Amino acid sequence: MNLSGLGVAMITPFTTEGMVDYDAIPGLVENIATGCADYLVLMGTTAEVPTLTPTEKRMVISAVLEANTSKLPLVIGIGGNNTAAVIAEIQSTDLSPFQAIMSVMPYYNKPSQEGLYQHFMHIAAASPLPIILYNVPSRTGCSLDIETLLRLVNDSDNIIAIKEASGDIQLAESMIKSCPKHIQVISGEDSLTLPMLLAGAVGTISVLGNAFPVPLANLMQLVKEGNVAEAYAIHYKLLDTISLLFEEGNPVGVKGMLSLLGLCQKTVRLPLVVASDDLMGRMESAIRAAEFTV
Repeated sequence: MNLSGLGVAMITPFTTEGMVDYDAIPGLVENIATGCADYLVLMGTTAEVPTLTPTEKRMVISAVLEANTSKLPLVIGIGGNNTAAVIAEIQSTDLSPFQAIMSVMPYYNKPSQEGLYQHFMHIAAASPLPIILYNVPSRTGCSLDIETLLRLVNDSDNIIAIKEASGDIQLAESMIKSCPKHIQVISGEDSLTLPMLLAGAVGTISVLGNAFPVPLANLMQLVKEGNVAEAYAIHYKLLDTISLLFEEGNPVGVKGMLSLLGLCQKTVRLPLVVASDDLMGRMESAIRAAEFTV
């Protein structure tokens, strides 16, 4: 799968009563697709997957498939800290609508680098789809070393990419420099999208793209054209909004932004709580100052 450009890690909308808001899904997909996104990522951490039942997951996927009239390529998140359970979920999931699986580092039990290697080698061997590794130590408590990453991509033809979301630009640059050319390094931090693109990343998997895909797509096009000055202008215009996006956690911030746009409620499921009135007010001010539509 070509992962160049703008991927969007899609939220799961909820009603004010906390039920999945299937009626909101078409509008969310349309906003992303008409904003020139290149692919969608479903069932990632932004989708609040730990709070969804298996039935809800299937119904959300079905609703997205029906709404995806632009035929954007789809990636599904399947990961966890129980290797056998991850493999069982891969084997029991209808993967026919998807082009790749994104699998997060196993969280909480903090495996060694050898444990990470074995975990992903077993997953890659069991998966009929190519694997995107997802390195996000702020959420998982562990990070993939360069040496382990290189072992994985050299030992498995089924690992094609890594979403790098450590926030460490030096680590990202080391990945880009060291990985074989066929391995795609993707930014997983909205605030580092431009620096990583300029360092050689192929694209981004964005949270902000749920609400504002257009400026992100424009930024990427400017980089392709070599217009770095205008790309930086968009980058700095977005920074204040991105900072607020994650102040009270993800997807709390982006759901607040989406509610300002009238695309869904700001509801999240416990243990997350909705964006505070203070944050909502500052997000609206930041969006207006950046001249985005609210």
